[in-house]
Amino acid sequence: MRKKHLAIGAILAAGALLLAGCSSTSGSDSASTDGKGKTLTLWHYEGADSAMGKAWDQAIKDFEAETGAKVNFEAKSFEQIRSTASQVLNSKQAPDILEYNKGNATAGLLASQGLLSNLDDAVKKYGWDKKLAKSLQTTARYDDKGIMGSGSWYGVPNYGEYVEVYYNKDMFAKYGIEVPKTQDELVAAMQKFVDAGITPLAESAAEYPLGQLWYQLALTKADRSFVDDYQLYKGKVNWQGTELSYATKTIDDWVNKGYISKDASGLKAEDAGTAFIAGKYPIFFSGSWWYGRFVNEIKNYQWGTFLFPGAKMSPGSAGNMWVVPENAKNKALAEKFIDITMSPKIQAILGNNGGIPVAAKLSDITDAKSKELIANFNTLTGEDGIAFYPDWPTPTFYDQLNAGLQELITGSKSPADVNKELGSEYQSGVNDITNQ
Repeated sequence: MRKKHLAIGAILAAGALLLAGCSSTSGSDSASTDGKGKTLTLWHYEGADSAMGKAWDQAIKDFEAETGAKVNFEAKSFEQIRSTASQVLNSKQAPDILEYNKGNATAGLLASQGLLSNLDDAVKKYGWDKKLAKSLQTTARYDDKGIMGSGSWYGVPNYGEYVEVYYNKDMFAKYGIEVPKTQDELVAAMQKFVDAGITPLAESAAEYPLGQLWYQLALTKADRSFVDDYQLYKGKVNWQGTELSYATKTIDDWVNKGYISKDASGLKAEDAGTAFIAGKYPIFFSGSWWYGRFVNEIKNYQWGTFLFPGAKMSPGSAGNMWVVPENAKNKALAEKFIDITMSPKIQAILGNNGGIPVAAKLSDITDAKSKELIANFNTLTGEDGIAFYPDWPTPTFYDQLNAGLQELITGSKSPADVNKELGSEYQSGVNDITNQ
């Protein structure tokens, strides 16, 4: 989900049906993609003018031409699908295919309740595992508790999202600052802005993106095993260890040096983003979901993007997924539609309209800024660098992390005390999930 990420470690419902009870999609409708006389019912919640909306509209046309089936598309809001999914998918009113949010609390929960079809056979048939980087597959696969990262496929994403650095090219040029290649160069650039009386980072702690910056700093000291421990509960997370101690101490240091305003403690994501749009700050570290808005709203200066200097991993994930309900009437046709959305043609439409395709050829992308956006994402996925989001491990950690960083900014708690409290809150939430 874009902008404010839902925590994906929600406590799984008691009495949920085991995944082992789910049947494979093979044979469910004779595995035929001859759709003559059939209607595929499809739900999604993307706007018609969004990259996904445009791409999937073309995919519908291509699907109808290739299969002979008709598509009954029903536009739903995210909240409509989120709040009614369990009830609707457990009924005869279930669609054949729908867009659904990734993660333990959403797709994982439905999978554990037996409401989503196992897509393992379709993945083999169409080779989707060959098109998706390993880190992008994490949110598509769930174990018998509905925890992401292993087990069978229950969804397929066809776009991605990640966090990067947006920068004001005009301000960088005015003060003779080059795009930093290392974190030391980034710090030197921020100090140069401070020396000129400018706070370099547009930030907010009442909501993201400060938590994303905090996590990014931890990732500069981390490896994949740390991410697996933090996100997938594969090992104990040391909250006084190198990664998280460095992140919290660095945020504290950057506040004290004036790189981050103390006012950020009371600001929200919209405040930080619009301040960057207005040209008040030279740097904004946040998600690719801001890209389209910046294209449309930044009119008075030139801007660009780059990955966080010196980092091999950054916050990000695959986008929301296509899922096929267990009660779908046309499962094979649903799988065929998914495959069409993974085709070079549809992936290129995504990429040329501000989206981040997961399987596009860069040569098919014609817009210069889109090329930059997608190239950065491809660099991350090529290095197994997608590290998910800091709030994902538990359903309450988004608010807890923001509260801890607010205390850090105001100086009411030391970095060590903030980490101690966050570590306790994190572990309590993880215990609630894993002890089900």
